[in-house]
Amino acid sequence: MNDQTLDPQIHIHELGRRARDAARGLLAASTEAKNAALREAAKALRHAMPALLEVNAADVASVEGKKPDSFIDRLRLTEERIEGMAKALEEIAELPDPVGRKLATFDRPNGLKIERVAVPIGVIGMIYESRPNVGADASALCLKSGNAIILRGGSESRNSTREIVAAMRKGLAAAGLPEDAVQTVQTTDREAVAELLRAVDYVDLVIPRGGRGLVELVRDQAKVPTLLHLDGNCHSYVHEAADIDEAVQVIRNAKLRRTGVCGATESIVIDRAVAGEVVPKLADAMAADCELRGDAEAVALDSRIKPATEEDWDTEYLDPIASVKIVGGLDEGIAWVDTHSSHHTDAILTEDADAARRFLTAIDSAVVMHNASTQFSDGGEFGMGAEIGIATGKMHARGPVGLEQLTSFKYIVRGDGQTRG
Repeated sequence: MNDQTLDPQIHIHELGRRARDAARGLLAASTEAKNAALREAAKALRHAMPALLEVNAADVASVEGKKPDSFIDRLRLTEERIEGMAKALEEIAELPDPVGRKLATFDRPNGLKIERVAVPIGVIGMIYESRPNVGADASALCLKSGNAIILRGGSESRNSTREIVAAMRKGLAAAGLPEDAVQTVQTTDREAVAELLRAVDYVDLVIPRGGRGLVELVRDQAKVPTLLHLDGNCHSYVHEAADIDEAVQVIRNAKLRRTGVCGATESIVIDRAVAGEVVPKLADAMAADCELRGDAEAVALDSRIKPATEEDWDTEYLDPIASVKIVGGLDEGIAWVDTHSSHHTDAILTEDADAARRFLTAIDSAVVMHNASTQFSDGGEFGMGAEIGIATGKMHARGPVGLEQLTSFKYIVRGDGQTRG
């Protein structure tokens, strides 16, 4: 169903009311029931594979010729990707339940015993781009952490999202849990996004996952607390003490393994002291598969590099394009990265431990790396199971947002008749 006749405010409020009721139902759900729901949802996804591939093909066809290849790659589902989604649900079922963890205990001199205990956040609104697997990952993580979720995926993936949500709801029903713990917005009317951001009576947290346009909308209109995921123009910085051959291979992986993911390196920063050796090797390794756009120094070192514009230094391409900037050492490199980064993920490639320490300390990004591909910026690679996104803000959660980050806490106080004087 995709009904453009729905009134966005009424529709969002109805979804919110049902999600709130479902969230209350999840509070009493056992770990066993949540895990059973995830495993049943995985079975439902596999069973729905033919139908899901069919509707996804329609989604892809609707944007072919209108969107870049990287966008199509994020939107397209295959049997392998659907199986990966199902396995992710089963892996989340195997993870420890984050709800009910004792985070701290205090024994007061007056005899009061105080515990800080992890609890679900409640109702989460998820606004994300046209990447269908995000709907499955986000739903699974919210279910395991005891939260209800309202999904608002990109309009281009609406048919795929519908099938994924149906599988999640089948899993919930099979485990005896409220189906409305997973819902999707049934209209592509953009006003529904604004209503979700304003639904303070029903929604406890909104997670917007997308580019600067979405983030600006959220900052302008959100009344519900938000956990920002700003897509990344990630940097890989080749320090003068790098193992150059290794650095080039790391950068090739960081950029080209999958160009359409938010952890892909978009900008390559190189110390002037080694640029004469690095730039030709970089072009040898990448120019056939990736357009390189550099400053005047980089262009002068290798004719395969095209001149960059000022816009290139801040662009998240999500395509086989990368910028190349030459800097005059560690201090300038740190300053350049910190100025132009979206503060998602940035890496330094060096054999100098002190230089690595300075970079890792000075760069104010959610994830900073030393001698590793930025494409490791992923909750699964961090051992957290699937992730709902990479939080680039500084409050509540930062970096990969997994199960623990989808909980809040409350204090439980036990006494035996104490009164306060």
